[in-house]
Amino acid sequence: MARLILFNKPFGVLSQFTDTGSPTVRSTLSDFIVIKGVYPAGRLDRDSEGLLLLCDDGRLQARIADPRFKMPKTYFVQVEGDPQEEALERLRQGVRLKDGMTLPADAISIDAPDLWPRDPPIRVRKAIPDSWLSITIREGRNRQVRRMTAAVGLPTLRLVRWSIGDWSIAGIAPGEFREISA
Repeated sequence: MARLILFNKPFGVLSQFTDTGSPTVRSTLSDFIVIKGVYPAGRLDRDSEGLLLLCDDGRLQARIADPRFKMPKTYFVQVEGDPQEEALERLRQGVRLKDGMTLPADAISIDAPDLWPRDPPIRVRKAIPDSWLSITIREGRNRQVRRMTAAVGLPTLRLVRWSIGDWSIAGIAPGEFREISA
């Protein structure tokens, strides 16, 4: 049976086991995951937090990561500004980015979720409010959610991937993981 690891990736951690691209030492998955033979199913940027799935089965890994399968990924996104319905509707219709139109997203304003404090904290501007959105996408372009929110005038301050398909990080602390049968 395939092994599946649900990892709550902290801010600043690379979504790979080694770091060969930097003269400075950066935190990687090997600082947290000691299970041999598992590999990330997709990516999560260094400056994003939340659910990263790892598995030991290539077919499952492809099913999770390949955009052809359109597996929903839900993010809690703290943005700069006060989202108006027009901006949310643009996210719901799809947004034109430099690499083309995105698929429509599910996007709603939410109250601040009960999350762990981010280290380091986000920048706060006294004159500009911040808000939270829940955004679900079904593709996985590079930095897609950040680019989508910026395109509608709501720069991302914090990005937490909460779930992929039916899997979520509910009850998993940052830097911790849970192994389940896939």
